[in-house]
Amino acid sequence: MRKEVNSWVEHHTNNLIKDLLPDGSVTSLTNKIYANALSFKGAWKRPFEKYYTRDNDFYLVNGTSVSVPFMSSYENQYVRAYDGFKVLRLPYQRGSDDTNRKFSMYFYLPDKKDGLDDLLEKMASTPGFLDSHIPTYRDELEKFRIPKFKIEFGFSVTSVLDRLGLRSMSMYHKACVEIDEEGAEAAAATADGDCGCSLDFVEPPKKIDFVADHPFLFLIREEKTGTVLFVGQIFDPSGPCSGSNSDSDDY
Repeated sequence: MRKEVNSWVEHHTNNLIKDLLPDGSVTSLTNKIYANALSFKGAWKRPFEKYYTRDNDFYLVNGTSVSVPFMSSYENQYVRAYDGFKVLRLPYQRGSDDTNRKFSMYFYLPDKKDGLDDLLEKMASTPGFLDSHIPTYRDELEKFRIPKFKIEFGFSVTSVLDRLGLRSMSMYHKACVEIDEEGAEAAAATADGDCGCSLDFVEPPKKIDFVADHPFLFLIREEKTGTVLFVGQIFDPSGPCSGSNSDSDDY
């Protein structure tokens, strides 16, 4: 049964999520297994040219730095500066279905290299934060760089269920998000046992830059409904597991 569930999850996440249920997770005491999977693959509306990808320093919270590939572009971008942080919106191409859905990836970059915790607190304590911090027009930037990354995350809450007396149930969760010059691919699985809003005219700000060379938060959002599919924090883009993330978190 464990192999069947893992095979189903792998198939429905385009092979991104493998071995959701590890060895020993399913025993003779397990009488039910519930599983679901969420997969997303999007191509940037304006892809990055690989020619411009260059290694640069990414500054870690411990004061050191690592060299990682940064994507760049000379095209205007949806960026806006706020008090203490900046927001970048990268739209995806629309799909071929009839739902007329619009997806974008957002990057929330604190001004300070160690400012991500303060930014997260502001996001969590401000009602309607996402809807009130949406860049609505493209603007020319002085500098523009974002790192390529792949983030993987998994956890088990089986021990918590055991303490609640639910020893016959197990729950495991895994998520994976990867971005490159062409777009982003993301998937999440759990086993249990351009902007579609009205735009008011706003005077464009002075030319700024957006260089994501220190910890930041990202999310993938459907614009018409405001649904957040994936959200995560990037602390170190150099490793195969570059931060922490989850799916369908709200701020």
